[in-house]
Amino acid sequence: MFIALNGTLVARRLAWEEFARIAHAAGYAGADLLHAEVFDMGAAKVSELLAGLNLKPAVVALPVEFRKDEAAFVESMRKLPGAAAFAKAIGCPRMSTWVPSWCELPRAEQEKIWRKRFQAIHHALEPHGVRLGLEYLGPLHLRTRGPHQFLYRHSDMLAFAKSCGGQIGLLVDSWHWHHAGGTAADIASTPLADLVHVQAADAPNLPPEKILDSERLMPGEGIIDFAAFFGALRKAGYRDGVSPEVFGRGLKDMAPEQGAALGLRTTTAVMKKAGVL
Repeated sequence: MFIALNGTLVARRLAWEEFARIAHAAGYAGADLLHAEVFDMGAAKVSELLAGLNLKPAVVALPVEFRKDEAAFVESMRKLPGAAAFAKAIGCPRMSTWVPSWCELPRAEQEKIWRKRFQAIHHALEPHGVRLGLEYLGPLHLRTRGPHQFLYRHSDMLAFAKSCGGQIGLLVDSWHWHHAGGTAADIASTPLADLVHVQAADAPNLPPEKILDSERLMPGEGIIDFAAFFGALRKAGYRDGVSPEVFGRGLKDMAPEQGAALGLRTTTAVMKKAGVL
Protein backbone atom coordinates (compact mmCIF):
# COMPACT_ATOMS: atom_id res chain seq x y z
CA MET A 1 0.00 0.00 0.00
CA PHE A 2 1.09 3.60 -0.45
CA ILE A 3 -0.12 6.88 1.05
CA ALA A 4 -1.59 9.53 -1.26
CA LEU A 5 -2.29 13.19 -0.55
CA ASN A 6 -5.99 14.06 -0.43
CA GLY A 7 -7.26 17.60 -0.91
CA THR A 8 -8.88 17.82 2.52
CA LEU A 9 -5.44 17.98 4.14
CA VAL A 10 -4.72 21.26 2.37
CA ALA A 11 -8.31 22.49 2.87
CA ARG A 12 -8.87 22.18 -0.88
CA ARG A 13 -7.16 25.52 -1.51
CA LEU A 14 -4.70 24.56 -4.24
CA ALA A 15 -4.74 24.08 -7.98
CA TRP A 16 -3.75 20.55 -8.91
CA GLU A 17 -0.18 21.23 -10.05
CA GLU A 18 0.68 22.98 -6.78
CA PHE A 19 -1.14 20.24 -4.87
CA ALA A 20 1.01 17.59 -6.57
CA ARG A 21 4.19 19.51 -5.83
CA ILE A 22 3.28 19.76 -2.14
CA ALA A 23 2.61 16.01 -2.09
CA HIS A 24 6.11 15.40 -3.43
CA ALA A 25 7.75 17.89 -1.09
CA ALA A 26 6.02 16.34 1.94
CA GLY A 27 7.21 12.86 0.98
CA TYR A 28 3.99 11.23 -0.24
CA ALA A 29 4.25 8.28 -2.59
CA GLY A 30 1.06 9.25 -4.40
CA ALA A 31 -1.63 11.86 -4.96
CA ASP A 32 -5.37 11.84 -5.55
CA LEU A 33 -6.59 13.26 -8.85
CA LEU A 34 -9.89 14.67 -7.69
CA HIS A 35 -9.47 18.13 -9.23
CA ALA A 36 -11.67 18.54 -12.32
CA GLU A 37 -8.86 20.46 -14.02
CA VAL A 38 -6.76 17.32 -14.53
CA PHE A 39 -9.02 16.27 -17.40
CA ASP A 40 -8.36 19.58 -19.17
CA MET A 41 -4.61 19.25 -18.58
CA GLY A 42 -4.63 15.96 -20.47
CA ALA A 43 -3.04 12.60 -19.81
CA ALA A 44 0.36 13.44 -21.30
CA LYS A 45 0.95 16.51 -19.14
CA VAL A 46 -0.41 14.89 -15.98
CA SER A 47 1.70 11.77 -16.51
CA GLU A 48 4.81 13.88 -17.10
CA LEU A 49 4.20 15.87 -13.92
CA LEU A 50 3.56 12.74 -11.84
CA ALA A 51 6.69 11.05 -13.18
CA GLY A 52 8.80 14.14 -12.52
CA LEU A 53 7.57 14.27 -8.94
CA ASN A 54 7.84 10.48 -8.44
CA LEU A 55 4.15 10.25 -7.50
CA LYS A 56 1.71 7.42 -8.14
CA PRO A 57 -1.83 8.37 -9.20
CA ALA A 58 -4.16 7.03 -6.51
CA VAL A 59 -7.68 7.68 -7.75
CA VAL A 60 -9.56 9.84 -10.27
CA ALA A 61 -12.89 11.54 -9.55
CA LEU A 62 -15.99 10.27 -11.33
CA PRO A 63 -17.19 13.24 -13.43
CA VAL A 64 -20.81 12.04 -13.50
CA GLU A 65 -23.68 13.63 -11.55
CA PHE A 66 -25.85 10.65 -10.64
CA ARG A 67 -27.49 12.19 -7.56
CA LYS A 68 -29.70 14.72 -9.33
CA ASP A 69 -32.36 14.38 -12.03
CA GLU A 70 -32.13 12.30 -15.19
CA ALA A 71 -31.25 15.27 -17.40
CA ALA A 72 -28.24 16.14 -15.24
CA PHE A 73 -27.12 12.52 -15.26
CA VAL A 74 -27.41 12.14 -19.04
CA GLU A 75 -25.58 15.39 -19.69
CA SER A 76 -22.70 14.55 -17.33
CA MET A 77 -22.35 11.05 -18.82
CA ARG A 78 -20.96 12.72 -21.94
CA LYS A 79 -17.76 13.38 -19.97
CA LEU A 80 -17.24 9.79 -18.90
CA PRO A 81 -15.66 8.12 -21.96
CA GLY A 82 -12.96 10.79 -22.13
CA ALA A 83 -12.39 10.65 -18.39
CA ALA A 84 -12.10 6.87 -18.46
CA ALA A 85 -9.60 7.06 -21.32
CA PHE A 86 -7.65 9.63 -19.28
CA ALA A 87 -7.57 7.37 -16.20
CA LYS A 88 -6.33 4.44 -18.26
CA ALA A 89 -3.69 6.54 -20.00
CA ILE A 90 -2.14 7.80 -16.76
CA GLY A 91 -2.04 4.29 -15.31
CA CYS A 92 -4.79 4.86 -12.74
CA PRO A 93 -7.75 2.61 -13.66
CA ARG A 94 -9.61 3.68 -10.51
CA MET A 95 -12.38 6.23 -10.03
CA SER A 96 -14.42 7.07 -6.97
CA THR A 97 -17.61 8.78 -5.85
CA TRP A 98 -19.76 8.92 -2.72
CA VAL A 99 -23.31 7.68 -2.40
CA PRO A 100 -25.72 9.49 -0.05
CA SER A 101 -26.90 7.42 2.90
CA TRP A 102 -30.22 9.25 2.77
CA CYS A 103 -32.82 9.69 0.02
CA GLU A 104 -36.07 11.49 -0.70
CA LEU A 105 -37.71 8.47 -2.30
CA PRO A 106 -38.37 5.16 -0.55
CA ARG A 107 -35.15 3.15 -0.58
CA ALA A 108 -36.34 0.53 -3.08
CA GLU A 109 -37.33 3.22 -5.58
CA GLN A 110 -34.08 5.13 -5.15
CA GLU A 111 -32.04 1.95 -5.43
CA LYS A 112 -33.67 1.12 -8.74
CA ILE A 113 -32.82 4.55 -10.18
CA TRP A 114 -29.24 4.57 -8.98
CA ARG A 115 -28.64 0.96 -10.03
CA LYS A 116 -29.70 1.78 -13.57
CA ARG A 117 -27.34 4.77 -13.64
CA PHE A 118 -24.38 2.84 -12.24
CA GLN A 119 -25.03 0.07 -14.74
CA ALA A 120 -24.69 2.67 -17.49
CA ILE A 121 -21.47 3.88 -15.87
CA HIS A 122 -20.21 0.29 -15.71
CA HIS A 123 -20.77 -0.13 -19.46
CA ALA A 124 -18.88 3.11 -20.18
CA LEU A 125 -15.92 2.12 -17.99
CA GLU A 126 -15.63 -1.49 -19.09
CA PRO A 127 -13.88 -0.91 -22.45
CA HIS A 128 -11.16 1.04 -20.63
CA GLY A 129 -10.70 -1.42 -17.76
CA VAL A 130 -11.46 1.30 -15.22
CA ARG A 131 -13.17 0.47 -11.91
CA LEU A 132 -15.40 2.75 -9.86
CA GLY A 133 -15.41 2.69 -6.06
CA LEU A 134 -18.67 3.66 -4.31
CA GLU A 135 -18.20 5.22 -0.89
CA TYR A 136 -20.91 4.47 1.67
CA LEU A 137 -21.53 7.05 4.41
CA GLY A 138 -21.83 5.84 8.00
CA PRO A 139 -22.53 8.67 10.52
CA LEU A 140 -26.01 8.84 12.03
CA HIS A 141 -26.57 12.51 11.25
CA LEU A 142 -26.07 11.81 7.53
CA ARG A 143 -28.29 8.73 7.47
CA THR A 144 -31.13 10.78 8.97
CA ARG A 145 -30.71 13.80 6.71
CA GLY A 146 -33.65 12.78 4.49
CA PRO A 147 -36.99 11.05 4.96
CA HIS A 148 -35.52 7.66 4.03
CA GLN A 149 -32.20 5.92 4.66
CA PHE A 150 -30.21 4.50 1.79
CA LEU A 151 -27.47 1.86 1.98
CA TYR A 152 -24.74 2.69 4.49
CA ARG A 153 -23.29 -0.64 5.60
CA HIS A 154 -20.27 -2.24 3.92
CA SER A 155 -22.00 -5.50 3.00
CA ASP A 156 -25.12 -3.77 1.67
CA MET A 157 -23.19 -1.36 -0.53
CA LEU A 158 -20.99 -4.20 -1.78
CA ALA A 159 -24.05 -6.20 -2.82
CA PHE A 160 -25.46 -3.11 -4.55
CA ALA A 161 -22.16 -2.43 -6.33
CA LYS A 162 -21.93 -6.01 -7.59
CA SER A 163 -25.49 -5.74 -8.94
CA CYS A 164 -24.40 -2.76 -11.04
CA GLY A 165 -21.67 -4.57 -12.99
CA GLY A 166 -18.15 -5.86 -12.68
CA GLN A 167 -16.49 -2.43 -12.92
CA ILE A 168 -18.32 -1.17 -9.83
CA GLY A 169 -16.85 -1.83 -6.37
CA LEU A 170 -16.19 0.02 -3.12
CA LEU A 171 -14.23 2.91 -1.74
CA VAL A 172 -13.64 1.92 1.90
CA ASP A 173 -13.15 4.78 4.35
CA SER A 174 -12.19 3.88 7.94
CA TRP A 175 -14.39 6.73 9.20
CA HIS A 176 -17.56 5.49 7.52
CA TRP A 177 -16.71 1.82 8.12
CA HIS A 178 -16.43 2.55 11.84
CA HIS A 179 -19.62 4.63 12.12
CA ALA A 180 -21.61 2.06 10.14
CA GLY A 181 -20.63 -0.63 12.65
CA GLY A 182 -18.31 -2.38 10.21
CA THR A 183 -16.09 -5.32 11.13
CA ALA A 184 -12.71 -6.50 9.98
CA ALA A 185 -14.42 -9.56 8.51
CA ASP A 186 -16.50 -7.29 6.25
CA ILE A 187 -13.33 -5.98 4.63
CA ALA A 188 -11.29 -9.18 4.69
CA SER A 189 -14.06 -11.09 2.90
CA THR A 190 -14.45 -8.48 0.15
CA PRO A 191 -13.07 -9.71 -3.19
CA LEU A 192 -9.92 -7.81 -4.12
CA ALA A 193 -11.46 -6.71 -7.43
CA ASP A 194 -14.15 -4.90 -5.43
CA LEU A 195 -11.70 -2.89 -3.29
CA VAL A 196 -11.08 0.09 -5.52
CA HIS A 197 -9.71 2.70 -3.13
CA VAL A 198 -9.17 3.33 0.60
CA GLN A 199 -9.43 6.48 2.72
CA ALA A 200 -8.50 6.94 6.37
CA ALA A 201 -9.59 9.21 9.22
CA ASP A 202 -10.10 8.68 12.93
CA ALA A 203 -13.11 9.30 15.18
CA PRO A 204 -13.47 10.94 18.59
CA ASN A 205 -14.94 8.97 21.49
CA LEU A 206 -18.47 10.40 21.22
CA PRO A 207 -21.93 8.84 21.05
CA PRO A 208 -23.36 8.42 17.52
CA GLU A 209 -25.72 11.38 17.88
CA LYS A 210 -22.76 13.69 18.63
CA ILE A 211 -20.63 12.65 15.64
CA LEU A 212 -20.30 15.14 12.79
CA ASP A 213 -18.79 14.19 9.45
CA SER A 214 -17.06 17.56 9.32
CA GLU A 215 -15.17 16.95 12.58
CA ARG A 216 -12.71 14.12 12.10
CA LEU A 217 -9.34 13.29 13.58
CA MET A 218 -6.07 12.24 12.01
CA PRO A 219 -5.46 8.47 11.93
CA GLY A 220 -4.27 7.34 15.35
CA GLU A 221 -5.76 10.28 17.26
CA GLY A 222 -9.08 8.61 18.08
CA ILE A 223 -10.75 5.28 18.78
CA ILE A 224 -10.80 3.47 15.42
CA ASP A 225 -9.03 0.11 15.42
CA PHE A 226 -6.56 0.66 12.59
CA ALA A 227 -4.75 -2.59 13.29
CA ALA A 228 -7.98 -4.41 12.46
CA PHE A 229 -8.81 -2.09 9.54
CA PHE A 230 -5.45 -2.38 7.78
CA GLY A 231 -5.00 -5.98 8.78
CA ALA A 232 -8.26 -6.81 7.01
CA LEU A 233 -7.17 -4.90 3.91
CA ARG A 234 -3.89 -6.84 3.90
CA LYS A 235 -5.78 -10.11 4.24
CA ALA A 236 -7.99 -9.12 1.29
CA GLY A 237 -4.84 -8.45 -0.77
CA TYR A 238 -5.22 -4.69 -1.17
CA ARG A 239 -2.05 -3.01 -2.46
CA ASP A 240 -3.11 0.38 -3.81
CA GLY A 241 -3.49 3.90 -2.43
CA VAL A 242 -4.56 5.01 1.04
CA SER A 243 -5.70 8.63 1.19
CA PRO A 244 -6.11 10.33 4.58
CA GLU A 245 -9.37 12.29 4.21
CA VAL A 246 -9.82 14.50 7.25
CA PHE A 247 -12.38 17.28 7.54
CA GLY A 248 -12.02 19.83 10.30
CA ARG A 249 -9.04 19.28 12.65
CA GLY A 250 -8.07 22.96 12.17
CA LEU A 251 -6.67 22.22 8.72
CA LYS A 252 -8.10 25.37 7.15
CA ASP A 253 -6.02 27.39 9.63
CA MET A 254 -2.79 25.55 8.80
CA ALA A 255 -0.46 26.20 5.91
CA PRO A 256 -1.04 23.57 3.19
CA GLU A 257 2.44 22.17 3.77
CA GLN A 258 1.70 21.73 7.49
CA GLY A 259 -1.60 19.90 6.88
CA ALA A 260 0.01 17.64 4.30
CA ALA A 261 2.90 16.80 6.64
CA LEU A 262 0.56 16.07 9.56
CA GLY A 263 -1.58 13.73 7.48
CA LEU A 264 1.44 11.83 6.21
CA ARG A 265 3.06 11.51 9.63
CA THR A 266 -0.06 10.20 11.39
CA THR A 267 -1.12 7.84 8.60
CA THR A 268 2.39 6.46 8.26
CA ALA A 269 2.45 5.75 11.98
CA VAL A 270 -0.77 3.72 12.05
CA MET A 271 0.08 1.84 8.87
CA LYS A 272 3.56 0.94 10.14
CA LYS A 273 2.06 -0.18 13.43
CA ALA A 274 -0.40 -2.37 11.49
CA GLY A 275 2.48 -3.82 9.47
CA VAL A 276 1.25 -2.71 6.05
CA LEU A 277 3.86 -0.06 5.28
